[in-house]
Amino acid sequence: MNALTMRRPVRPAAARLRRGIALIEVLVALLIFMLGVLGLVGLQSAMTRAQTESKFRSDAAFLAAEVVGRMWADVANLASYGGTACESLARCKEWQDKVGTTLPQGSGTVTLGTGDAASDATVTISWTPRGGEARKYVTSTAISKGAS
Repeated sequence: MNALTMRRPVRPAAARLRRGIALIEVLVALLIFMLGVLGLVGLQSAMTRAQTESKFRSDAAFLAAEVVGRMWADVANLASYGGTACESLARCKEWQDKVGTTLPQGSGTVTLGTGDAASDATVTISWTPRGGEARKYVTSTAISKGAS
């Protein structure tokens, strides 16, 4: 074998250029794919956060409806549900404890209005999700004292 036959054949410059462009195309395709994956991860995170906030809001609405139901069932002790008097009534204290355990940093208060035939009740439930800002759910209703 002589020196001429042992040499590698020289590729034309166009063939080397095509091979380099194919590598760049693969890298660009990987970059676009990775951006898509990062977008999906961000979307999943936002959906999870929205779902959690939605659950807290629905829990707050349920808890407010629950205390209103308790007040309707216990009209004789209606005045005991308002303000700090709630601590002395077992049913109301139990509800406040339930708010505290159901919602993160949750608290619930009932404010009663005055009136002859009906009492306006405003239920305020507050909570603060981890790493978030304070939230509040407020609902009002009129509870008829009626004839016992």
